[in-house]
Amino acid sequence: MSQDMKNDISNQEIREQDTDTATPKSNFHINPHIVILSAIAIAFAIIVFKLYEWNKGVPSDYDPNNVTDEFDIEPLDLIFPLAQHALDGHEDDGVTTILCLGNDPFAQYRDEKNGLAELIASKTGATVYNGSFAGSCITPAGASYDENDWIDAFSMPYLSNAICSGDFSNIKTVAQRHNENPDFLSTIEMLENLDMNTVDIICIMYDGSDYINKRGSDDPNNPYSIVAYSGALNHALSSIKETYPFIRIVVMSHTFCLTPDGENGDKVNYGNGTISHYLLKEIDVAEFNGVSIIDNFYGSINEDNYKDYMSDYIHFNDKGRELLAQRFVDCIFDEE
Repeated sequence: MSQDMKNDISNQEIREQDTDTATPKSNFHINPHIVILSAIAIAFAIIVFKLYEWNKGVPSDYDPNNVTDEFDIEPLDLIFPLAQHALDGHEDDGVTTILCLGNDPFAQYRDEKNGLAELIASKTGATVYNGSFAGSCITPAGASYDENDWIDAFSMPYLSNAICSGDFSNIKTVAQRHNENPDFLSTIEMLENLDMNTVDIICIMYDGSDYINKRGSDDPNNPYSIVAYSGALNHALSSIKETYPFIRIVVMSHTFCLTPDGENGDKVNYGNGTISHYLLKEIDVAEFNGVSIIDNFYGSINEDNYKDYMSDYIHFNDKGRELLAQRFVDCIFDEE
């Protein structure tokens, strides 16, 4: 065999050995379609899981049988301190003196230890004068006095006019002519003799009588109309502020009440809004005049608890007056 043939055979064997020892080529291929479908499947599974969790929600701690005295609605109190410049030139006598104005909340149990004015006095240590007139309203029935509605002489516009002018002759004449309530004359005499320079706070509270007596709630064309609830209060507050700028005024709002027929006052509209509508007007006027208002409608005696604090559809029992007095103290004397 020639040398060339031997070399060819040797080279052939080497090639065969290299072929036998080489790493075999992989037949595995990544299919991009499978990758995309897998990603979609995973995303879909995540979405389904999230929707399931969201739909399931979280356990509620609501107990329909639970009874609580806590309020679901925040009271709409607006508490304003008296501006310091309002006291410029006014001499403080060192005695806290409060004049209470209003109707039955103050007039009931007058001069008794469970009366509202008396409770405020005992809780604060202040000297408290009771200038309330039972059966009166904030709003008079007519734009001018009518003898047929003689109680209107003691409504807020006429009463504030007398307090600011110091002339009580008109309302005293009415009280003498209609002497059904002897407290009227003694109250007027007290107001006549009261030195307003000694008064630090005027506290005003009327119940829902304006609503019950269907007095107009608002006159958008005349914000000082005395035959509208908001206008009558606006007239009184602005007059007192102008005449006695050094006196802090606090309005205690009416509470929830029923109609005389026992219906829910917050559901019956006599044509001027429900009882809560009158509350909003009262708050608006107080804020406009920069005087404090304590919301007793949501913050004291409301639709849920009125049976515990009221003696009838509109008047308060001992617990009710205690609650109202404490609310006044908490809002005005515990401000710090």
